[in-house]
Amino acid sequence: MNHHVNERPLGVDAQNDRSNSPALPTSPHTNNNPTGDLAGQASPKKSVAFYLTFIAVLLNLLVYTLDATSLAVATPTIAAELAGTTLQSFWASISYLLVVAVTQPLYATLSDTLGRKPCLYAAYLLFAAGSIVFALAKEMSGVIVGRVLQGLGGGGLDVLSEIVVTDMTTLQERSLYLGLLAIPTALGSVLGPTIGGLFSGLVTWRWLGWINLPLLGLSFPITVFFLRLRSLEKPRLSGLRTLDWVGIALFSIGAVLVALPLSWAGSLYPWSSFRTLLPLLIGVAALFSFAFYEGKPVAPIMPHRLFKSRTATATLFGVFFHGVLLYSLLQWLPLLYQACMSKTVLQSAVLLIPGSAACVTAAVGGVTAIGLAKTGYKWTIGISWVLITIGTGILVLFDSNSSDSMLYGLPVIWAVGIGVLLRLLYLPLQASLTHVDDTGLAIGVLLTVRLLGGLLGLSICSTVFSSYFMRSIEALGSLPSSLDHLKDPEAAVAFIPQMRTLVLPDDVVLPITQAYLTSIRAAIYTMTGFGGLGLLTTFLISDLSYQSTERGQQHFQG
Repeated sequence: MNHHVNERPLGVDAQNDRSNSPALPTSPHTNNNPTGDLAGQASPKKSVAFYLTFIAVLLNLLVYTLDATSLAVATPTIAAELAGTTLQSFWASISYLLVVAVTQPLYATLSDTLGRKPCLYAAYLLFAAGSIVFALAKEMSGVIVGRVLQGLGGGGLDVLSEIVVTDMTTLQERSLYLGLLAIPTALGSVLGPTIGGLFSGLVTWRWLGWINLPLLGLSFPITVFFLRLRSLEKPRLSGLRTLDWVGIALFSIGAVLVALPLSWAGSLYPWSSFRTLLPLLIGVAALFSFAFYEGKPVAPIMPHRLFKSRTATATLFGVFFHGVLLYSLLQWLPLLYQACMSKTVLQSAVLLIPGSAACVTAAVGGVTAIGLAKTGYKWTIGISWVLITIGTGILVLFDSNSSDSMLYGLPVIWAVGIGVLLRLLYLPLQASLTHVDDTGLAIGVLLTVRLLGGLLGLSICSTVFSSYFMRSIEALGSLPSSLDHLKDPEAAVAFIPQMRTLVLPDDVVLPITQAYLTSIRAAIYTMTGFGGLGLLTTFLISDLSYQSTERGQQHFQG
């Protein structure tokens, strides 16, 4: 294994990065020249197997993202057809992302022990089985079981595909391929709700399960025949005995018990309910125990050395805030269009297209440009957070009279910042690693932190919205009998599709519209504050060298 030996004085953060390294040192890091001195070293020509494998990775991420974003629009139709309860509808929506959040670090550590391909095969099998169970479901319990199985597979398809890209590339060339990975992620995010609306409205929601099978049918054989990774040096099954089983159990219990109350607080149960507080407190205690325990195992799933670098820790905080804003605004922007501008689901999806296009372009262009120019990433991260914070804040300018040009244009500012950070935050985390074979674990941690941030953001927005909506409705006094249920803020979101069909006087409808607008604006102000917190993390990040040509134990051999 070749090591980059461009010796230079190290900054404080770089020294922290290199401390406590148990094995392989990576490239020396410097705060003054983040590019290293590799201008004369050309990357070897890529094989056909390399490009085919990368196509399979793109397909995996597209399938994962489509499934993560398509069901929310279709859930009311599914619940109506299968006579589902509110609780069952909630579980059908949340089970997928919850299982993904829990399983991603587990896939990462298992793939370090058993190899990437066996774990990928298991992910394919689980996802395909879940898609079939979902598509054939005769009642809501079948839908939930299918979504859980899809989540078990989706967590692997997502994190292992990202890890495989790091096996296929050196840190020096990785920025280009990380940027390209944003294409299926962003496309899936915008196409998911549209596909969910089209299938559930025009054909059948069951096609949300069937559509996965041909995509997996393309990706799976490519993975089998063209993903060529170096064999692990240690026997695979014997490595299972050294796995961090206690840590896996503590993390799984803690993550589930924290994620569940965060996802239902303010919507299914109030924050003050024991159903919210008890599991949340137990989950936090389990995660603290997990964090303490991870210093003891031989092969921890989240080794403490990942967090010893100030840059790595600050980056993960940035990833968390990025998840808060990404998932929250993707949910609440369409609801704003529907509640306050009388847009349909499909019209709302169309309004999101310019922002999604800007997000894809920024994600690919921003990270790729840094890689080609061999410049540092710190200031690009900072500028992106400024765009996110400003772009989120100006969304409060929307009202029921906003022109289509405003609706199309203003979210682009937020989307550009979100898009750049979608992949750029991988670079400082990976550049700070002291052991090249920690890359898989680091990616698993990053993706899990982003999802947990998303769950927290969704629950905070839900709580803020409910609080303001309840006060706004109470201030209106008496309402027509057809609107009495709006006094329960938990019914407010479900009522949004009916806003366009109300046959009531304007002096009744307009105050209701204003109540929605005031409540969603409050959530936007809250998200703007999180954008400011994300900006602060930039000052703790250092420009470390990402020009290493070192490759991991399971590197690609194509």
